Amino acid sequence: MRTIDEYNFAGKRALVRVDFNVPLDQNHHITDDTRIRAAVPTIRKILSDGGAVILMSHLGRPKGGPEEKYSLKHLVNRLSEEFDTTVRFAGDCVGPEAAGLAHDLKPRDILLLENLRFHKAEEKGDPDFAKELANLGDVYVNDAFGTAHREHASTAVIARYFPTDKVMGYVMQAELDNARRVLDNVERPYTAIMGGAKISDKILIIERLMDKVDNLLIGGGMSYTFIKADGGEIGSSLVEEDKVDLAKHLIATAREKGVNLMIPVDSVIADAFSNDANVDTCLSHHIKPMWMGLDIGPTARDQYAEVILQSKTILWNGPMGVFEMSNFSVGTEGVAEAVVEATRRGAYSLIGGGDSAAAVNKLGYGDKVSYVSTGGGALLEYMEGKTLPGVAALERNNY
Repeated sequence: MRTIDEYNFAGKRALVRVDFNVPLDQNHHITDDTRIRAAVPTIRKILSDGGAVILMSHLGRPKGGPEEKYSLKHLVNRLSEEFDTTVRFAGDCVGPEAAGLAHDLKPRDILLLENLRFHKAEEKGDPDFAKELANLGDVYVNDAFGTAHREHASTAVIARYFPTDKVMGYVMQAELDNARRVLDNVERPYTAIMGGAKISDKILIIERLMDKVDNLLIGGGMSYTFIKADGGEIGSSLVEEDKVDLAKHLIATAREKGVNLMIPVDSVIADAFSNDANVDTCLSHHIKPMWMGLDIGPTARDQYAEVILQSKTILWNGPMGVFEMSNFSVGTEGVAEAVVEATRRGAYSLIGGGDSAAAVNKLGYGDKVSYVSTGGGALLEYMEGKTLPGVAALERNNY
């Protein structure tokens, strides 16, 4: 794949697929501009070469047509401030207005297209829709790793109309470089921390990591499926009954391969799924009937921190508890602090998108770990060994 540094954009209109799926409040103000800031270096490189930029993105999940709350026009002022210019806006991503504005672009101009998902053809991967988008630019740049696992018109199909003029942006390049770093030639000890609600979301990556890691620390709601598989009494904790046998198999596989698989020895429990519930701490294998585990307990926190601090490579995907509720955020905070300290001591740490990335950023630790992925599902699928359509489409021989 060609990188953005291998291409001179002088005099070219660059059609850039970005991930501007940012959260907006009720007044359509951006509440977290992380994804916009991530794309800035790619856009600046094109502008500094003397190219024009046409930005295309999705926002939210519109129900099959234009919706005010999902309009990308709400991002125009933020982008205009960032680049100290008047960012133009096309009220549709295809059609005469978009074509006319794209045609009239001068070097260093920026045009933002309306939400791609206002057209069902985007998610269907419609080739005619992809071709109409492709006609707007001279070169295609994909910098939206977070959607690279989707075979949508703007993320995969469009690349076929740019057989020699397609490159990956800096976000895409950094995501792939950092993912490879925890897959190949890692420095040991290597610790993976897997959290989140469901074991079913993480089966493939856990199985793949069994051949790579020294330590596998389990937290979040999915830990109770493991605890039940290990013979524990879990009260009314979240459990995937149909995955208990799989959890038993994973525990046995870890033992067989010499992987130190740890499930939380104790838990913070509550008598309701609420921050106002009665709270207690107990051994994870002995949770009272009608009570549920909502965070890893203090002993588990200390044990996990000890392992993390001895690690040289760390992959973290998924929170340790219901971190959006303050009473059940302590486990996630403790793991974050240990990862930050291990990084300070020289470890390499990759925070794997989604809720764990949100937690790290919320705690103000984003710049204190090695890399925070914006990928979420795309990162997991890449690490599971799956081909990502948006990445494959950029390969030179994929014409």
